[in-house]
Amino acid sequence: MRIHSLSAEQALASLNSSAAGLDASEAARRLAEYGANHLEEVERQHLLLRFAQEFTHFFAIILWIGAVLAFVAEHFDPGQGMARLGVAIVGVVIINGIFSFWQEYKAERAVEALRQLLPQKVKALRAGEIVGLLASELVPGDIVLLEEGDFVPADCRLTEVFGLRVNLSTVTGESLAKARTAEPSSEESPLQARNVVLAGTSVVSGQGRGVVYATGMRTEFGRIAHLTQTAGETVSPLQREIARLSRIVAGLATGMGVLLFFAGQAMGLPAWENLLFAIGIIVANVPEGLLPTVTLSLAMATQRMARRNALVRHLPAVEALGSTTVICSDKTGTLTQNRMSVQRLWIGGAFMPRSDLPTRAHVLQEHRQLFINAALCHNLKAVEEAGRQALHGDPMEIALAEIGREIAGDLAAFSRIDEIPFDTDRKRMSVLAETPHGRMLYCKGALESVLTSCRFIHLDAGLAPLDPAARTRLLAAQDEMAGAGLRVLAFAHRAVDEAGSPGDEQDMILAGLIGLEDPPRAEVPDAIARCHAAGIRIIMVTGDHPRTGVAIARQIGLIRSEQPLVVDGEQLRLMSPTQLQLALDAPEILFARVAAEQKMRIVEALKKKGEIVAVTGDGVNDAPALKTADIGIAMGISGTDVAKEAADLILLDDNFASIVAAIEEGRAVFENIRKFLTYILSSNIPELVPYLAFVLFRIPLPLTIIQILAVDLGTDMLPALALGAEKPDPAVMQRPPRAPNERLLSWGLIARAYLFLGVLEAAAAMLAFFFVLDAAGWHYGQLLDRFDPVYLQATSACLATIVVMQVINVFLCRHPRRSLLACGFGGNGYLWLGIVAELAVIVLILYTPSGNWLFGTAAIGGTTWLLAIACAALMCVLEELRKLLIRRTTGV
Repeated sequence: MRIHSLSAEQALASLNSSAAGLDASEAARRLAEYGANHLEEVERQHLLLRFAQEFTHFFAIILWIGAVLAFVAEHFDPGQGMARLGVAIVGVVIINGIFSFWQEYKAERAVEALRQLLPQKVKALRAGEIVGLLASELVPGDIVLLEEGDFVPADCRLTEVFGLRVNLSTVTGESLAKARTAEPSSEESPLQARNVVLAGTSVVSGQGRGVVYATGMRTEFGRIAHLTQTAGETVSPLQREIARLSRIVAGLATGMGVLLFFAGQAMGLPAWENLLFAIGIIVANVPEGLLPTVTLSLAMATQRMARRNALVRHLPAVEALGSTTVICSDKTGTLTQNRMSVQRLWIGGAFMPRSDLPTRAHVLQEHRQLFINAALCHNLKAVEEAGRQALHGDPMEIALAEIGREIAGDLAAFSRIDEIPFDTDRKRMSVLAETPHGRMLYCKGALESVLTSCRFIHLDAGLAPLDPAARTRLLAAQDEMAGAGLRVLAFAHRAVDEAGSPGDEQDMILAGLIGLEDPPRAEVPDAIARCHAAGIRIIMVTGDHPRTGVAIARQIGLIRSEQPLVVDGEQLRLMSPTQLQLALDAPEILFARVAAEQKMRIVEALKKKGEIVAVTGDGVNDAPALKTADIGIAMGISGTDVAKEAADLILLDDNFASIVAAIEEGRAVFENIRKFLTYILSSNIPELVPYLAFVLFRIPLPLTIIQILAVDLGTDMLPALALGAEKPDPAVMQRPPRAPNERLLSWGLIARAYLFLGVLEAAAAMLAFFFVLDAAGWHYGQLLDRFDPVYLQATSACLATIVVMQVINVFLCRHPRRSLLACGFGGNGYLWLGIVAELAVIVLILYTPSGNWLFGTAAIGGTTWLLAIACAALMCVLEELRKLLIRRTTGV
C-alpha cells in the first residue's frame, strides 16, 4: 500500500511509530538496521590505481620499452651512454605521469567543497520531546518538524500541515511553490502526492510535521542519484582523438624502428648499433612532449575559464564543450533568475505594463486597494539583513509584496489580524486586516476561484456588477496573459464588520489581475544569439509548464517560429526511440514536464543522431542527463550536490551566458592543439632523417638520442605551451561546430608538418651538420669517435639549427592559412617567454660544461648560427608562399 494513500494515523501505524515519535532505543536500533541518512558516494578507483594508470597509457608503454632496451644495451655493452639514455626516458615518463595526475586530482578536490545540499541539523520528535538531530541520524518512523526556510532531510508523509508550501524545483524542476496537505492522496507517484515532502526540497512557507518513511539512497533524491551513478562514464571527443593519435604515432614509430633494425642487420651492421638505431627511431617519432603539452594546454584553458566563472572538473571536458553541437538547457535557475517578477496588470478594465506604473499615479490611486491587497496578503517573514529589512519566503509573494508596498505607499496603520492560508483546493488565500477605514478582507488566488466569491468589479468608471460580459472580459484577459507565460492571480476585497472573519469571502469586489513571470537572465538572449551564430542548437528541457517554457523561450530568442514542437512528459513517455529521434528533427522543439529518466532519453536520442550533447542544469532531476551527456554543466550556487558530482563543468555564477565563453575557450583549445601538434611533429622529421642517413649512407650519427629528448622536452616544450595559450580566433564563434568525424590529426596537418615544414627543417639540420664537418676537413667514409671534438661540434650544429628553425616555426604555426604579417608577433606574451626559454636552454646545452657532458655537445661558432638563421628565413618565405597559394585557391 502506498503510504501517501493512507490516512495520517494509518501511515504512522504502518511504520510502527506514533505522533510522539520513536524512543531513543528504537531509533538507535533502526539506525543500525537502515543505516545513516546520507547519499552513498559512487565507488571510485583507488588513488594509487588511478596514479598508476598515468604510466600505462600507450605513449608511456612505448617509452618504457625504449628505456628497457637502453638498459639492456648498457648491460651488454657498457660505456656507450645507454644507461644515461634509459634514465632520461624514465624521467620523461615519470614527469608526464605526475603532472597529468596532479591536474585531475586538483580539479576533483576543488569540487568536493561544494557538497552541502542536505541539511546538517533537523528538529525531530523523540518520545514526545523536540530534539535537535543530525540529518544523518534520522530513521524511518521519526517525526520531523518543518518550518519556513528548512530543507527537507528525508522523504516524509505529512501528518500535520499549517499553510505548508514547498519548492520542488530540485526534484521535479517546477519553479512554483506547491501547497501540501495531510489528507490521503490518490496519486500514483509520490512525486505528485500533495501529502508528501521529498528529501532535498525546501519549505517556502508554513509549518508541518511528517513521519519519515525513506532515508538516504531509498529516497526519491537518492533514487535519482543512483541513476546518475549507474549512467556510466562517457569519453570526450578529445580523449578519442588523443587515443587515436597515440595509436597511429606510436604504431608508426615502433614499426619503423623494428623494420629498420632488421634492415640494418641485413646490411651487416653490429647488433647493438642497430638496437641504438631502433631506439632512436622510436624516440624520434614519439612526440614525448605531446601529452604534457596537451594536459598543460587544457589546464591553462581551465584557469582562463575559471576567471570567466566556469570550473572544469575534467580536463578533456574543455575541448568537448568546444565541439558541442546541441545544448539541452533547463529553464528554472539556468535561463531564468529563479525568482518571480510582476510583468503585466489588468486594472480598471484594461492592461497596463509594469513599466507604465510610475507614470499612471492618478489611475493607481483609484485602484489602491489592489496594491494594499498585494502588500498584505502573504505569508512572508521580514528579517534584518545588513541593516535593512528583507522578505523571505515564496518568490512570487515577495514580488507581489514589493510592488504592493511600492505603489500603495505607507502601510504603517494597517495590521493583519487573521488569515486563511493558501490551499490547493480553494486556490486562494485571504487575510483580515485592520485599516484606517475599518476592517477589510483581502483575497488573492486563481481567477476561477476568486470569481465565485465576487459580486462587483472595479473599473475605471467605478464599481460595476460582475455580469457575464465582465466575466468573459476577465477570462479573456487571463488567457492572454497566460499565453504569454505569465502566472495570473486575481485580487478581491470587501469591508467587514467587527465580527467578520477571513471566511467571509462573498460579495467581494474584484480589483484586478496581476501577471508574474520568472524573468530570464539579462545576459541570456545575447548568449543564445551567439550560440545560434556558432551553429549550436539549444533545446529547452524543463519540468515546468509548457506555456511558461514557450513564453520564456520566445523572450530569450530560443524560439522564433509560430508553431514550435512542444513535447510534454506524457507524450514523451509514449514515444518510441525512433519517434523521439524523428521528433528531434523539428527545427524548434521544447520539452516540458519531463522526469529525470526522460531527460536522459532525450540526451541518448541526440547522441544516437551523432550530436555532441551538452546539458545544463541545477536540480537533482538534471543529474542523470548531466552524466549521460558528452559534457554536463551544473550550477555552482543553486546546483545540487548530485548535479555537481555528475557534471564536467560547473558555472560558478549560475549564468548561462558563461557557457558561451566556455564554448569559445573550448573551440580555441582544439585549434591550439592542432597548432602545437603541427609545431611538435615538424621537428620529428629532422630528428628522424639523421638516423636514416646514419644507416643508409653510413655517415656519423648527426643527432644523438639524448639530443632528441633535449628538443622534444627541453626546447620545444615551452613554445608549444605558448601556442596552447593562444587567444581564441575572433571568428571562432562565427563558424559551425567541427564535424564529429573531423580528426585532430588530419591529413592536411600531417602533410604540412611531415612533408613540408619537417622536410625543410631536416634539410637545414643536415646542411649545418655537414657544414661543420666539411670545415674540419672530414671526408665521406671517415669514422669519428663519439667524443671527437669535431663530431661534438657537428651534432651541436644539427641540434642548434633545429632549435632556430623551430623558433621561426612557432610563429608560422599560429594559423594554418593566415599570413605571419596578419597574425603579427604580439598578442601572446607566453610565446616570447617560450622563445627566450628555448634559446636559453640551447645556450646552456652548448656553452656550459654540464650541458656538454649531459647532451654530448660542444660550442659552435657564429658562422654556424648565421647559416641556421638564413635557413630559418628561407623556410619562413616558403611557408608564406604556401599560405598565399592556399588562400587564393580556397578563397579563405
